[in-house]
Formats: sequence, C-alpha cells, structure tokens
Amino acid sequence: MTDLDDDPMESAAMSDLDSQVAYWNAAATTKTFTHPVHLPWLDGVDRRAAILDYGCGYGRNMALLEQHGFERLAGVDTSPAMIAKARDQHPAMQFAVLDTPPTVAAPDASVDAVLLFAVLTCIPGNDAQRALVGELARILKPGGLLYISDLLLQDDERNRHRYADGAEHYGTYGVFETADGAVCRHHSREWFASLLAGFETVGSRDVTVATMNGHRSAGSQLLVRKPAARMTVSPSSW
Repeated sequence: MTDLDDDPMESAAMSDLDSQVAYWNAAATTKTFTHPVHLPWLDGVDRRAAILDYGCGYGRNMALLEQHGFERLAGVDTSPAMIAKARDQHPAMQFAVLDTPPTVAAPDASVDAVLLFAVLTCIPGNDAQRALVGELARILKPGGLLYISDLLLQDDERNRHRYADGAEHYGTYGVFETADGAVCRHHSREWFASLLAGFETVGSRDVTVATMNGHRSAGSQLLVRKPAARMTVSPSSW
C-alpha cells in the first residue's frame, strides 16, 4: 500500500489517557489478542487492495490476511514495543509507530480497507474516538471498508460495578479501570451507531471473545463502507 511517510492533514492529538502508551509498551510481552477476523466479509476485497490495520499490536491480523493472499498490508500502533514485536515476528511486513495519534501518515483517499480491532476499547474518550473515526474516513477511498471489532457493555455484576465507578470518575458509563492499570471502555450499540453515522452499514455480527485479561466478553463486529460521495470528516460532524 502507500508508504506511511506522506504528510497527512494532522488531527488533534490524543491525550495520554486516550493513548496510554506506557501501559501498552509494558503489555507487549504479556498480552495476547483474540478478536476473530470474519474472512467472508473480505471475500470481495481485491488481494492487491491497500489494507491498513490500525492498532495492529504485534501483527496477528496482518499475518492472517497475508496467509489468505492479501499483498498490500500495513500496520500502525501507538506502542513502540508492540511495533518492535511485530517487526521481529513479521520482518517482511510494513509497520509504523503512530507518533501523533490518531493521525496516519497517508494521503486522503488512499486506503481500500481499514481494520480496527479492539482499539476503541482502549480509547475512553468520546472526542478521541470521534477524531479517530474521522481520520480513518479521511484516508479511506470512497467505497472503502472499515471493519471494527470491539466490546459491548457487559451485564454481569462485576462489570456493572466498575462501570458505575468509572462513570463517577471519568464521566462516561462503560469506562473502567483494569486491575493492572489500564483505562478501558465497553460500548452500547447506540454509541457505535452514532460514531459510525457517516458510513453505510454492510454487515454486523455478535461475537464472544476472551479479553486480554482472560475474561469471556460479548463483542460486536461491524463492517461499514465510506459512501461513494464525499464525506465530511470534521469532528463536529461525528
């Protein structure tokens, strides 16, 4: 795909809370990620399409896509340690550290598809999530696909208790602190609908995944398309 070194239109930088680089650097050697890629959703994507894995971690999804014939893959992540691990495990693949997230060093309308797997859960703030989705809309070609996999609000007592604590401290229900020091977020379906209002829905499916700390949790996968007509990607429109 396009080399990730072009000068992009810079988005507002994420706060430390919304990037948590130190936590993810420490997690690079200990955490595994399990959200499944539903390959039938990508059946219509050309194997030469430019695909970006935003929040690629150690490159798990990119390796899977390469095994299924996709050739133009690139991954970005805020964590230098995650990118170092990805490069070590997949030396032939293209990875880059996001120095000023959510900004991606790619031109407007240059990417055919973006994967966003278990990334929104790592970004507690509404504005930061909107800025990220706006940035991905900027780099997607008209008709390009955004494939999201993330976690829903859970209905068990443990989670309800920490959602209540998080709402008091952070102002948003669904935000919570993990025992090992991360601030994460689970989402309502209504929030996803609002966040992705500028896209056309292609598909949705519910999944059960193991979180990075080993808890079985309800998740949602959404496949949406950037409209063929020009999208407005200013934060005020999201």
